[in-house]
Amino acid sequence: MNIYADENMPLVREFFADLGEVTTFDGRNVQAEALREADVLLVRSVTPVNASLLSQNNRLRFVGTATIGTEHVDRDYLASRQISFSSAPGCNAQSVLEYVLSSLWFLAERYQWSLQHKVLGIVGVGSIGQRLATAARALGIPLLLCDPLRAAQEPDFPHTDFTTLCQQADIISFHTPLQKTGPYPSYHLLDAVHLAQLKPDCAIINASRGAVIDNQALLTAQQRKRRPLVLDVWEQEPDILLPLLPYCDLATAHIAGHSVEGKARGTEMLYQRCCELLQQQPRMSLAALLPVPAMEKLQLSANFGLPDVQNLARMLYDVRRDDALFRYHITGHGFDWLRKSYPARREYSALQLSGPALPAWLDSLGFSRQ
Repeated sequence: MNIYADENMPLVREFFADLGEVTTFDGRNVQAEALREADVLLVRSVTPVNASLLSQNNRLRFVGTATIGTEHVDRDYLASRQISFSSAPGCNAQSVLEYVLSSLWFLAERYQWSLQHKVLGIVGVGSIGQRLATAARALGIPLLLCDPLRAAQEPDFPHTDFTTLCQQADIISFHTPLQKTGPYPSYHLLDAVHLAQLKPDCAIINASRGAVIDNQALLTAQQRKRRPLVLDVWEQEPDILLPLLPYCDLATAHIAGHSVEGKARGTEMLYQRCCELLQQQPRMSLAALLPVPAMEKLQLSANFGLPDVQNLARMLYDVRRDDALFRYHITGHGFDWLRKSYPARREYSALQLSGPALPAWLDSLGFSRQ
């Protein structure tokens, strides 16, 4: 069996070698000719999977994307050819949560906020948004939740419509998939009209998809009145709107979900789905393949409390590192190089905590107990 995989998919050879021959490719630039012999195709968000890409392949059985979002895959076309498909929902949700928490703590320090007195609006309350909501509640941050799909399906869901959220939130964090059509489109959800409705100092965090925010409208608004801004995703990646960079408090190269565990978990989920399709018992597991973390165990005293958590979290991840890398390398090496060369980052769960009285809310943030 011929397995073709994005070269930036971690542990793909370790997981899939027992199923067939693994060939890797440049996901941003791959062409149809290169994939003509693929039985299994494994991609990330940079590869549009459609009739054009698969035009020279008549043997493909399975397409998997090691991402939560699926807008880069023409699922109707795959179904028309009876090609099985799977994504990796929730694979990097913890990684994105840690990125957003690090950003919130950075903004709170820079602008001298008390987060307990700021209303956080979460737009899109799926795998990532729900995890952020759980963590925010544990930290005592007031919430507004906007998810019209969940509101339609769950009578008790505490939905706030987007316009109202824009008017009332002090911080807005976007975690919605990119939808250009359908009942709940999210393309340019935050446009010039809604930007004008925000509180003057309302902070914006986007770690979902770049086109959820109209980047040109955002630049125009920032030039008139600057507000706190964190962007991990951009329109037209990798050819982003560079004039927007000076107006960002934090800017990164679509790496919020790029923890070691987050990326490798996506590979594992596709491996498990492929084994199911082939009716084979999975023989590899992520736990057996992950490297030993640099920091394995930490003991907390009984004096550890909520004010100390950001210092604990920064031992494992500080978003300021990624912002510095972005600003230094974006005009030289470029966007895709930053993603491909991203330094290893471990999730909170890699650090085993012990102590006489560990606070229960640490679990809500994703930490592990020894």
